[in-house]
Amino acid sequence: MENQRGRFWTRDSGILMGGFFVTIFLIIYIWWPLATEYLALIDWKGAWWRYIDWLLIGIFLFMSITIVARADLKTDLLIVFVGICGGLAIESWGTQTNLWHYYTAERPPLWIIPAWPIASLSIDRIARYLNSMIDLTTRRLSSTRLQYLFSIFYWLTFVFFLTLMLAFVSPTFDKSYTWLATLLCVLLIATPADHRYAFLTFVAGTGLGYFLEVWGTTRECWTYYTNETPPFFAVLAHGMAAVAFWRAGLMLKRMWGRFGPSKPHVVTVPEEA
Repeated sequence: MENQRGRFWTRDSGILMGGFFVTIFLIIYIWWPLATEYLALIDWKGAWWRYIDWLLIGIFLFMSITIVARADLKTDLLIVFVGICGGLAIESWGTQTNLWHYYTAERPPLWIIPAWPIASLSIDRIARYLNSMIDLTTRRLSSTRLQYLFSIFYWLTFVFFLTLMLAFVSPTFDKSYTWLATLLCVLLIATPADHRYAFLTFVAGTGLGYFLEVWGTTRECWTYYTNETPPFFAVLAHGMAAVAFWRAGLMLKRMWGRFGPSKPHVVTVPEEA
């Protein structure tokens, strides 16, 4: 198992890559009219490369590479499950309260939901990479000092995010969805499980979220009520969502360990003398 985790490509990487491409194929097949709308914009007889969405291709390739890195289905299936449930909840909140809307006018569109678990897998890999890089570059620092530094980074970052969130969602304070989302964020921020890893997960989610938001808003796939492309809050919200998904995964692991089926105990019978 340790050798598998140390390699870039594991036996589970092929399974995960296959599932990824099957998901993409199903999205294109089921929502083929959306695909034909995009293909119709390309002038195949002229300079077609000018019409190709290179940003989307770059995001697709990056996520394809990261999700197969050191894949482990035992943990990745949980990430996928949380990503699907969390993504559906977030998209429902945003579209039902009109914080953002999609060009298809669906609230929410089901074709966007698979993007959440795929992004969650990619963010997991980025966060783990950042964590390992910090271990390599901060060996001279004591663990106590390192924890103190990340504690400062954590509170400065998340208090700033919460302030920005309250300002951004204020037009929808009359919606119960917004109150639930806000209370959940406050609860997660106020009860950190690990300052360092929470901060790194936030950074990873924000980094990937920036490119996703730039693509989606500039292509008018989705539009925020502020008409920004994209709003700064929306970029940071990907980081907060990543932290929420990570915390949800930890909670489910603890619940499974407590209430799930226990491993069979092996009884050793002493040999007779």
